Amino acid sequence: MASSIIGPLSNLINNDYALSQANNPAAQITVPTQEEKPPIVENPGETTKKSAGRRSSPAECETCKHRKYQDGSNENDVSFQTAAHISPESAGARVRAHEQEHVSNAYSKAAQNNGKVISAVVAIHTAVCPECGRTYVSGGTTTTKIKYSKDDTAYGKGINFANADAFNGQSVDIKG
Repeated sequence: MASSIIGPLSNLINNDYALSQANNPAAQITVPTQEEKPPIVENPGETTKKSAGRRSSPAECETCKHRKYQDGSNENDVSFQTAAHISPESAGARVRAHEQEHVSNAYSKAAQNNGKVISAVVAIHTAVCPECGRTYVSGGTTTTKIKYSKDDTAYGKGINFANADAFNGQSVDIKG
């Protein structure tokens, strides 16, 4: 809503003319109020339309501007070991690439230890920003299953040795 301000019309020489124009609504000078000033754009390229029930629009959202991502796994050779900002537009691609690093590590680990990757599942998670209502990629999870040859691992050798006494002689058919 604009507020009308009739200020001193110093550039007018004739005071009678200035007084006649002061009562003319078309000649009044308007100055935008605080509500009409353009919003501060935190996220360029986003809409400035504020959704119902939200504190800000996606373009003005401080939460989206300062959102950071960090890896929570125990693998030290993947990205995002320290928290880093990713723009909402590129978060999907960056998170998928990061999760692919975990899949590659699983294949390398399997190859080094005479194993085989049985499955590798990547899930990309989304959430809704509580401030502006934008749906964004909030992270990802990689689940891998590796099958190792039982005879080549210490576990497999131990199981075979432990089971030997239990199974020896069970399938013997003695004919008299």
